[in-house]
Amino acid sequence: MANIYNFLNNVFLKVKKQNTDDTLVLLLTLVFFTLPLPYIFNSIATIGFGIFCALKLKSEKFILSKANFLAILLYLLMVISLFWTVDFNDTLDALVKEIPLLVIPLCICIVRVSKHQKNQIVANFGYIIFGYTVFYLVKAIIRFLISKDTSVFFYHELVTLDVNAIHVSVYCTVAFFTFLTKQNKLLVDKIALLLLGIFIFLLSSKNIIITFVLLLLIYLIFYSTKKVRKVEIILGLLAVLVTSLMLFNKIKERFWIEFESNIEKTSLNKEESSKGMVYNVSIYDAWYKDTFSYNDFFPGTAMRVYQIRIFTEMLQEDNIFFTGYGLNASWQKLKEKRIEHNLYPGYEKFNFHNQYIQNFAELGVAGMLLLMIMLFYTLRNAFKLKDFIHFSFTILMISLFLTESFLWRQRGVIFFTVFYCLFNANSYKNASQIE
Repeated sequence: MANIYNFLNNVFLKVKKQNTDDTLVLLLTLVFFTLPLPYIFNSIATIGFGIFCALKLKSEKFILSKANFLAILLYLLMVISLFWTVDFNDTLDALVKEIPLLVIPLCICIVRVSKHQKNQIVANFGYIIFGYTVFYLVKAIIRFLISKDTSVFFYHELVTLDVNAIHVSVYCTVAFFTFLTKQNKLLVDKIALLLLGIFIFLLSSKNIIITFVLLLLIYLIFYSTKKVRKVEIILGLLAVLVTSLMLFNKIKERFWIEFESNIEKTSLNKEESSKGMVYNVSIYDAWYKDTFSYNDFFPGTAMRVYQIRIFTEMLQEDNIFFTGYGLNASWQKLKEKRIEHNLYPGYEKFNFHNQYIQNFAELGVAGMLLLMIMLFYTLRNAFKLKDFIHFSFTILMISLFLTESFLWRQRGVIFFTVFYCLFNANSYKNASQIE
């Protein structure tokens, strides 16, 4: 473990050496460096960045861009939901967690982020995530040598449930493209590409793997400066995907269970629980079945379909179209639905696992529309600037928000907000200036 610590420390020192004359770059790099660490470290780093920007307020003009305005407006809507929330305490607690959505845009309104600074921060992020990838792989190898259990190389076991395999998949995908888009790649960059690519598959997030492959295809076909044949690219990527599914049972199982559970309306899982056989719920049953049993298991897609279904029921039963239940105040209603449909009690711990629906259910239609406008705006800027990393980040978020309430997690809201503000930091042509 000491060697792993030394490696990560060397990565950070290398980044620090490259940016000793730029406090802004160092502070935002530190925010990214602490992202997979316990929350307190990331909070301290974010607060440090906020204090630095506040001290700059006297010497810098406050410029409010459209992108920052939209993010701030979304947070203000969260605050306003205090007036109608069905759970005041939960909403108040969530406002503290979501405050980066207000603070980070305000900070970017104060400090000027140049294109060079943005590129340096993005490059630093790539090296940081590469460092963590090496750390997690070495840790998994050590655990495997002790336990002989191959599951340590996959999904949450690889990075812990708290850090979350899906979140790390997102970090790794963005980091991968920071290396792929480099013009003159060093040996370390090529090694980083290989390890990050393997790591994305080991983390076994179906949504991220599919999005990653599609983004890779888009880059190679439309953005790459090298002359390559499209058919060869597609066949090569399909070969990599099929090989991964054939060689790694854990990855294959996560994809196969989605297919198998929908061959029939309800299919039998081969696993047995202490309460008897466990049945996989099909997408059909997730949408139409009125009552389930404690032995019913919802695969990922079926669970998302069920959550969409109960949201439509909530819209019909409660007057939430314009207001929602209030920020983070839908838990009690989800519990009531779990009891109504007789799901296993553990399922009431799940939120909607869909950021668009989460916003709609808790902030009303305006909350969902604001989020969609933010994504459309940053996607338009990505095309305008012809920045593939910006483009890949946006497509990744659009896809991820279909299956995860990413912004309702501290790491998620910080990751999204920092990158969202950075990528749109140079869009001041339509900005209003407040002195």
